[in-house]
Amino acid sequence: MSESNRNVTSSVAHWLVGLPRDSKRAIMLWADATFLPLTLWLSVALKVGAVVATTLNVWFYVVALGASIPVFARLGLYRAVVRFMGPAAVGAVLAGVTTSVLLLVVVNASLIHGEMPFEVFAIYWAFALLYVGGSRFAIRSFMYSRPENAERVLIYGAGAAGAQLASTLLVSRRYYPVGFIDDNANLYGSLVNGIKVHGPRSLERLVHDSAVTTVLLALPSQSRKRRQEILKLIEPLPVKVQTVPDIGDIVNGNATVSDLRDVDAADLLGRDPVPPNPALLSACIHHKVVMVTGAGGSIGSELCRQILQLGPVRLLLLEMSELALYSIERELRAIVENEGMHVELVALLGNAHHRNRVREVLLAYGVQTIYHAAAYKHVPIVEQNVIQGIHNNVFSTWHAAEAALECNVETFILISTDKAVNPTNVMGATKRFAEIVLQGIQERSTSTRFCMVRFGNVLESSGSVVPLFREQIRLGGPITVTHKDVIRYFMTIPEAAQLVVQAGAMARGGEVFVLDMGQPVKIVELAKQMIRLAGKTPERDIKIRFTGLRPGREVIRRAPDW
Repeated sequence: MSESNRNVTSSVAHWLVGLPRDSKRAIMLWADATFLPLTLWLSVALKVGAVVATTLNVWFYVVALGASIPVFARLGLYRAVVRFMGPAAVGAVLAGVTTSVLLLVVVNASLIHGEMPFEVFAIYWAFALLYVGGSRFAIRSFMYSRPENAERVLIYGAGAAGAQLASTLLVSRRYYPVGFIDDNANLYGSLVNGIKVHGPRSLERLVHDSAVTTVLLALPSQSRKRRQEILKLIEPLPVKVQTVPDIGDIVNGNATVSDLRDVDAADLLGRDPVPPNPALLSACIHHKVVMVTGAGGSIGSELCRQILQLGPVRLLLLEMSELALYSIERELRAIVENEGMHVELVALLGNAHHRNRVREVLLAYGVQTIYHAAAYKHVPIVEQNVIQGIHNNVFSTWHAAEAALECNVETFILISTDKAVNPTNVMGATKRFAEIVLQGIQERSTSTRFCMVRFGNVLESSGSVVPLFREQIRLGGPITVTHKDVIRYFMTIPEAAQLVVQAGAMARGGEVFVLDMGQPVKIVELAKQMIRLAGKTPERDIKIRFTGLRPGREVIRRAPDW
């Protein structure tokens, strides 16, 4: 079909979609009232001749309509939205046509004593079925014709998620799927929702021949390693890459297949999440009173979400930012109400370095486990505000730990950082100092266990390079990288939170826990990959600018001493 004809078809389809529902029903009624009698005439003509069919009393055709239209209306064929008709509509069409033909057979047998041969009704049944079903599905296909300005996309993954995504896109008319890509060779050449399935080797050809601008990954259950392999296959092509949500989010009702989003930063790392040990997760939480300091931060809030699922008796949220406290409390209360949990939530405004305030809270609520996530963690900011960094990262930890010791809290877990290893900046030094403080307190503790958990760079947390790069790409660049040789270890926010929870169960007192984060990532390569997956070319569309190492930074970190 030429582009001009396609545009005309799209315009007509758009006009039909915009008609009022009553007008659409009137069109369907008129079509059935016109073509069903013609279908019956053709059936009679094929069996007993055109002359008989033409001279047949008109009331016979009226009876045929009377046996069809009310039945179709009763079965909802005139209420159905044709664009959204699916497999269930086939059953309704079959039932409607069969019922109307049987009524016509009864009329033939009772009123005209079987003058019309039975074969006429068999032929009419077949023709009516083809007309009623075929006309509706033909209109549905016509409605799905590519709109003029639709973005042409490929869907990687022809499974259930891909098929559902294709149906959603065809209805939305913003995107037009030109094909599926799938790793399963048994599907090659087959049609899913009328869209052809191709192998990965056809990806480059389809992108260029079909003017594809976006590849949509419909692989919610694939491993991160496999997703990274697919991303590397797509990366050299001039297309943007988006993905459907993770299968867990879809199953839990937190997202739908059609909720397209940018590629998860964790997919870029190619490392599957480290699975938690279920036995360790609940040891310090289930049926206990738990407090999280810094509860409104990126790590603190994720800790609260996971703790809530592990069945504490009471969860205390200590946060000095009123807005952050309001946001996390509102989110958690919604979860408690929706899932019918029996957890008491207590939102507390306060700062962990106020020792008396912390002690009063611990005594009043009988806290058994503390997750100390309150800290200043942005390296350049702490570098410029040394006194406040020491005050918040060292003294608040010290005061909160002393209060925990006085109140016989069972477990105190400090969220630390891998920058505490041979620290080269103030932030790392303050966190290492806080670790030493806790280890010192542990030596005189007889009832409270103190432990520390060191994080790497947490993906998507506030201050992480990934959201910064994403924002810079959205604004057209440049992307700022400190040095071409800088490398970092990364972990996901859920991994970080699970590590903290498990560490509390494993601790005997004074230990430092660290997650094996796999291989380090070169930051400049991460930036280039994110640019390519946004459909841009590094240095041509988006510039990369090296700003030089900030105070307290080094190019490649020394080997960990833990």
